Amino acid sequence: MTALLRAELLKLRTTRTFAAVVASAAALSLTLVVLGAALGKETKAHALFTNSAITYIIVILGAIAMTGEWRHRTITGSVLAAPNRVRLLAAKAISYSVAGIALSIIVTVPTIIVGELVLSGRGLATLGAGGIADVLWRNLAVAALLGPLGVCVGALVRNQIVTVVGLVIMAAAIEPAVFQAVPEVGRLLPLAGAPGGVLGGTHGDLSPAPALAVMVAWTLTIFAAAAWRLRSRDLV
Repeated sequence: MTALLRAELLKLRTTRTFAAVVASAAALSLTLVVLGAALGKETKAHALFTNSAITYIIVILGAIAMTGEWRHRTITGSVLAAPNRVRLLAAKAISYSVAGIALSIIVTVPTIIVGELVLSGRGLATLGAGGIADVLWRNLAVAALLGPLGVCVGALVRNQIVTVVGLVIMAAAIEPAVFQAVPEVGRLLPLAGAPGGVLGGTHGDLSPAPALAVMVAWTLTIFAAAAWRLRSRDLV
């Protein structure tokens, strides 16, 4: 398992896509935070730095990584190198949990520093040490779970375009619509509802601890389904 995890992390570190996404996410996040801190009349620092849109990037990365095994026809070689398919899936899921944490740190820390400076310069309330710690753990927790979730969804669907487009539509349109229509159901969904509760979203969201438990349950359930599909069906 350790060797598999090292191999997956090596793939991730040497992939241009990850580097490009990190740079793009950092630039976008900094831009949004600077604009919000500089132009907002009554800016709430906590909401400014828990930007859920950035954390969702890792779920797309995880999905692309897994579906890429079929798109580029490397899945057979991966399984020949690691015959235990469940361990292979677990290694990839864990590696994208690590990637999610790394991405969140790389993006969140600079945006907090810059945003705090802008808010302080305008005489507005800043987070302080306790607020910064609170923002960090929320962002890290969501990113750490969304990465494996993307991997597992990719293992279930396999088709890269369908997976990525489906995840975007689900997170951006379907789940928010369900939340508006039936909040009790919408707040339990895996891409917008439960993560929103962890991040400290709108009124009606779950509180952080139950929301985090729901995210863990979704990730484990989809992992189990993806593992069954990977073990029981042909690779081509």
